[in-house]
Amino acid sequence: MTAASSGAPRDSSEEERRRIAEEISSRLRRNGVQLTGNESTEELADLEEAVEQFERMVERAGGDLMVDEPVAGGSPIAPDEPDFVLPARKQSESVSAYIKRIHEAASRAGHKGSTS
Repeated sequence: MTAASSGAPRDSSEEERRRIAEEISSRLRRNGVQLTGNESTEELADLEEAVEQFERMVERAGGDLMVDEPVAGGSPIAPDEPDFVLPARKQSESVSAYIKRIHEAASRAGHKGSTS
């Protein structure tokens, strides 16, 4: 086995991870999530899962994601319920700290639906 042939699977695997990371990053940015570009593929996947969980909680509580989502990467123009707005990532905030805040926001959103 040559050095070139032994590196090919790793290269294609690395390219696949990069492609997946770009796709996840694009979806997160469309949801208004600020990224540094230094997030690992695993961090991006965890972040995407947290955002999806938040969205599910908002929908279960009767929220309208089209009204409560950011517009062009900014803030929602007129959210119908502030607790249904995905929290913005703070400057220099770690992915794990941001995910924790998203989970807390999802919990608040879920409680909104149970009290309405």
